[in-house]
Amino acid sequence: MADHSEPRITLHPLSRRVRVLVDDSVIADTGNALELREKGYPPRRYLPRGDVAMAKLSVSHTVTHCPFKGDSTYYSLPDLSDIAWSYDHPIEEMQAIAGRLAFDGDKVTLQVE
Repeated sequence: MADHSEPRITLHPLSRRVRVLVDDSVIADTGNALELREKGYPPRRYLPRGDVAMAKLSVSHTVTHCPFKGDSTYYSLPDLSDIAWSYDHPIEEMQAIAGRLAFDGDKVTLQVE
């Protein structure tokens, strides 16, 4: 009998504009986000690094591992830690998110227009 269960993680290109703000400062602005939907978690938008103000961010000491995506690197602002993360070398099935950043919606304002 075939297994028809849904995958744990699915990726969906977003045609809508995604902006990330901290207070009134724009940290990212893109029309090329990928939405990652993972069972048990809210949807996460992964933004191309070229659409993120990387000069404002610094790499933090936080590193986590997800068995379904790989090892992540976290990014901080001077007064706001671990606001974003990236999988620079994700597992093979998640290569589409390689180098993209996702932001913590509890620490920044995410606008999807």
